[in-house]
Amino acid sequence: MISKPRASRLLPALRQAVTGHRLLFAAKTAVAAGLAWYLAPFMPGTAAAYPYYAPLGVLVSMHPTVADSAKHGLQSLLGLGLGIAMAFAVTTVATPNVLAVAVVVGLGVVIGGLPRLGSASEWVPMAALFVLVLGYSNAQGFSFAYVLQMGMGVTVGFAVNWLIFPPLHLEGIDPAIDGHQQALSKQLRDMASAMTESWPPNHEEWASRSGELSRTAAAVRAAVHAAKLSAKANPRSRRRARRLTGDLAGLQVVERLTFHVQDITDILASVIWEENAGTVIPEGVPPNLAEALEDVARTISQWRHADSDDFKSALDEAHDSVAALSDTITEAAAGHAPVTATASVAMSLRRIITVVSDAA
Repeated sequence: MISKPRASRLLPALRQAVTGHRLLFAAKTAVAAGLAWYLAPFMPGTAAAYPYYAPLGVLVSMHPTVADSAKHGLQSLLGLGLGIAMAFAVTTVATPNVLAVAVVVGLGVVIGGLPRLGSASEWVPMAALFVLVLGYSNAQGFSFAYVLQMGMGVTVGFAVNWLIFPPLHLEGIDPAIDGHQQALSKQLRDMASAMTESWPPNHEEWASRSGELSRTAAAVRAAVHAAKLSAKANPRSRRRARRLTGDLAGLQVVERLTFHVQDITDILASVIWEENAGTVIPEGVPPNLAEALEDVARTISQWRHADSDDFKSALDEAHDSVAALSDTITEAAAGHAPVTATASVAMSLRRIITVVSDAA
């Protein structure tokens, strides 16, 4: 019987493994492997005697994106070629003995360490070892069969991946951007609440949330990168090119907003907890600052709905509250109060409004 803690970890792992994309990928790989095995006996010459390398070629070429299928398939064939060439060189002077196997594997690993080989690095020692040990008595015929069957398998795998619902990973972008958008908005709202509390504020989680913001921003970057990679050489991407362009623009907006929110976080944390940092908020400014932070937070939460009345209203209120904050800062400066920190926050808020307005 599986304990509850283990079950709680196992179920999410199973849900991640048994997704629609994963099941489709598994089905396509199975079809490609079966097709390669069917075609293998029709290969010319001695290649027909080694049909099992054809499904292996499928496995090395099947990847979640079409671009990766082409890239890893070609790299694997390059690794085979390098490994076979090295094995030929060794077999001219040695038989498959302990020393020859050690030399082939060692040289293969060294050659595989050359830069920019990618997947080829794994296949150099493997191909060399197979040719030396399995094909020594007929190295030329074995090498021909090995390359031909693997090449056919790679071709079949790429063709199946390209022709049958080529993967286009766009569905992960919206949840990632929405999650980060709400994280940024919450950060500003929490700081707005801190401005109206007794100091130092009772709630200080927001001050150490930079790592969380970085993680959610990284999730957006990863989702957009996966979508961009899946669109390469993908016939389905032509109809969705505009969507991907918009997602790339959304990523830029997210990164700019994150920079300004983190800057505000650093300044306000310094104001509250660093006594000798020279960062001070003058008396009378916190109420206006809290209102500006709250209104800008609302604007961030609405920026992907630029046509809605809620967004337009939030944008107008943010403009007004930041303008009111600037007036308050000017009055405080006239009274010789230190306003550098507050002015910096106001500048960041204005830039956030500009970023959101330009993106709308």
